[in-house]
Amino acid sequence: MAALPFSTTCRHSNSPLHHNSKTSFIGFSQRNNIWQLFVITKSNSRRAIRKLCVKNVTSDKKQELEEPLNEQDTFNEFVPDSASIASSIKFHAEFTSPFSPEKFELNKAFFATAESVRDSLIINWNATNDYYERMNVKQAYYMSMEYLQGRALLNAIGNLQLSGPYAEALRKLGHNLEDVANKEPDAALGNGGLGRLASCFLDSLATLNYPAWGYGLRYKYGLFKQHITKDGQVEVAENWLEMGNPWEILKNDVSYPVKFYGEVISGPNGSKQWVGGENILAVAYDVPIPGYKTRTTINLRLWSTKVSPEEFDLQAYNSGDHAKAYAVMKNAEKICYVLYPGDESIDGKTLRLKQQYTLCSASLQDIFARFERRLGKRVNWDTLPDKVVVQMNDTHPTLCIPEIIRILVDVKGLSWEKAWNITKRTVAYTNHTILPEALEKWSLTLLQDLLPRHMEIIRKIDEELINEIISEYGIDDLDLFQQRLKKMRILENIELPNSVMELLSITEETPAVDPVKEIDVDDTDVKATEKEDGDDDDDYEVVEEEQEEDNEEPSVEEDTSNKIELKFKVDPKLPMMVRMANLCVVGGFSVNGVAEIHSKIVKEEVFDEFYKLWPEKFQNKTNGVTPRRWIRFCNPDLSKIITKWIGTEDWVTDLEKLAILRKFADNEDLQLEWIEAKRRNKIRVASFLKEKTGYVVNPNAMFDVQVKRIHEYKRQLLNILGIVYRYKKMKELSAEERKDMFVPRVCIFGGKAFATYVQAKRIVKFITDVGATINSDPEIGDLLKVVFVPDYNVSVAEMLIPGSELSQHISTAGMEASGTSNMKFAMNGCIVIGTLDGANVEIREEVGEDNFFLFGARAQEIVGLRKERVEGKFVPDPRFEEVKAYVRSGVFGPYNYEELMGSLEGNEGYGRADYFLVGKDFPSYLECQEEVDKAYHDQKVNVISLLRNKTYIFI
Repeated sequence: MAALPFSTTCRHSNSPLHHNSKTSFIGFSQRNNIWQLFVITKSNSRRAIRKLCVKNVTSDKKQELEEPLNEQDTFNEFVPDSASIASSIKFHAEFTSPFSPEKFELNKAFFATAESVRDSLIINWNATNDYYERMNVKQAYYMSMEYLQGRALLNAIGNLQLSGPYAEALRKLGHNLEDVANKEPDAALGNGGLGRLASCFLDSLATLNYPAWGYGLRYKYGLFKQHITKDGQVEVAENWLEMGNPWEILKNDVSYPVKFYGEVISGPNGSKQWVGGENILAVAYDVPIPGYKTRTTINLRLWSTKVSPEEFDLQAYNSGDHAKAYAVMKNAEKICYVLYPGDESIDGKTLRLKQQYTLCSASLQDIFARFERRLGKRVNWDTLPDKVVVQMNDTHPTLCIPEIIRILVDVKGLSWEKAWNITKRTVAYTNHTILPEALEKWSLTLLQDLLPRHMEIIRKIDEELINEIISEYGIDDLDLFQQRLKKMRILENIELPNSVMELLSITEETPAVDPVKEIDVDDTDVKATEKEDGDDDDDYEVVEEEQEEDNEEPSVEEDTSNKIELKFKVDPKLPMMVRMANLCVVGGFSVNGVAEIHSKIVKEEVFDEFYKLWPEKFQNKTNGVTPRRWIRFCNPDLSKIITKWIGTEDWVTDLEKLAILRKFADNEDLQLEWIEAKRRNKIRVASFLKEKTGYVVNPNAMFDVQVKRIHEYKRQLLNILGIVYRYKKMKELSAEERKDMFVPRVCIFGGKAFATYVQAKRIVKFITDVGATINSDPEIGDLLKVVFVPDYNVSVAEMLIPGSELSQHISTAGMEASGTSNMKFAMNGCIVIGTLDGANVEIREEVGEDNFFLFGARAQEIVGLRKERVEGKFVPDPRFEEVKAYVRSGVFGPYNYEELMGSLEGNEGYGRADYFLVGKDFPSYLECQEEVDKAYHDQKVNVISLLRNKTYIFI
């Protein structure tokens, strides 16, 4: 792969901006890490020489390319000032704004400012893409169903090093930069850690100058906007595109056909053609992603779906059948309406599968078109893996694998063998979960119906896999072979391919050719038989005669066939499924987990048989976050302190430099500055909570935060039950005893429960009910508050994280793949309480055991603990029984929480038996929280400990 440092200015050879004229244009370039404004003018200065550095990721060797610039292309550079930026904003407010001209209010100011910034990004973006084209670099393509981008304005001007000039320009125009930025809605393209990781990757790839693009879908209504009412969570459609999106650029000339249904026709030479069916069009919307202190600006290409206007049935419309008139159009458009549409129905499942295939098909057609364009007329498909790598973010883009093969075989005319070999060297897979329900499986019937050609290809890949298993291990032990197939096959509960059945039958029948080996005799008999080779043996004759006398006795061949069919029989009671995670492992050259413990589980449990077969494929890549958004921009107070004491801002791209802070750990000035920065952030959080929820909280209390997707394995239920126990104990004490025994806390929750996940929605309702009761209890006052922040997203996280002091990452050990919010909290000076799960393990190693509050069962104990539960050996702690009884007493309102409490009881059964071990970990969780209270009493000791033990350094 090649990198794009842009250490000097670069020109876009095809750009009209470089025409021989005196017309000037404002943009940005970098020199000596200082962003400067440049104006392109005609110049008579002598020719300049530029050096571009190409970095090969594999060899890590650098090559230098010298290319002279024409005289007309010399750049005059100067530092941008607020006046020129203000002029740009005023231009867009007047000529490109989607608002009326009479007023310059905040919404209009945001759009004009964003479009001003976008102008600068487009220049760098075009230069970046032009460089990639001319150098024909190896390029990474990141495929993800979601991107949790957050707001773009402050991040973009921060990466461009223009925060100061833009703030001053807006002041001159009568506005505050922060107020303007707050008018930007969060892009509703993602939901949880999967999407946030994807967005962090794009930021870091651009910052590190790696050639890469992201691909996704442009969801009109996002996942949903969360409202909290007295009935709990209510979902409404997102409206983030209602006023338009100033960051996206529609590319009407970039669109690709995507097909569903139809049939596959075989040609006389064995070729395949997928014809008929339903056809839609995927249209590109591009979003520039700027790197930090670099001109490299990469692309996030989002697909929107439609059909041509000719599909609108004007005759039906005019006759009054309006639904029929636009049915085809709506059927295409709805593919990109909602992220993760409910899949309880067959229509919901079909829609999800359409989304996944649309992403894969449109993106791969685009990638292949770029590959062919860069090579010109002499296209050598064998070189595709040398120029293209497709990284699949979880299993949603799995259909990339059969789609690559379909294009190469059916469209480009390659043989199966060549196409399969190219595919296996082009695709890589990131696993994000070990939860069985999240390791995607699709109905064979649905896939066969919707994507018939791809189902043919998947069957062929499955056959290739089985043959490789046979080649590696043999089939002498059919039981062991069956066990391997049960874990490794792509097709689940589906008959073996005919070629494999024939091979098994031949192998089993082989002994019948030489009956000597089938008779139980001693060594001497064997030797005697060998000496009389060719002679008839009485025993053999008896067997033959018996078989002749009994016509109903099956032949050896028939018996063998029946035996094999029974062993590998399809169970008609079980569904026939396609296992997408297995297809990812088989079809890719790399499989990575996202934390050390997660990768170990992936290798030893989830894909253990694959790991034995292909150990070289498996690796760990612990997730990370971008320090630009998650500390430099969202926590400017702390960032200034760090830069002041370290003496450089280089830590923003090299976090190891934060270790310099340790030598100042005992400096009282630093300690006081650190505490003051945290206090100011907490005041902002308190103001934010009042605005969003109406609750008034005390900034001097400990801010205890758990913000993440609501799921039983993440155990928000454990957290709120701990709070309930704390509240109950407070109520049993006098006012003076309460003050002495408990540290004041504000317990903050945030996160969305999936619309059809009933138990998760019960948890949200429970948290809000507990909060309503505690927050209105005059006896408790500021000693305990519980606040659920509605519609948690990136912008909310940017507000909460800098002011947090305790962060809860308390998932059942072994079930959280990584987690990234734990890293964001740690960077911002927040202590973590958690289990040894996901990236918690590595964070604890970095910050030191004294700076991590650890509790709960370990990952290796979980299976045994669940087995004990089934056997009825689990004895709940009395405190756990006490808190459940307290909830059932009705103290938190009339809602019936029997289903929720019942899920923590019993020894087995769906929705029972406390699968996520809340009861098991409850006592150690309470005891760990007592340790938190003790530690919080002396914040000065905490700060010294944090600095001394490298709290802010992580992967």
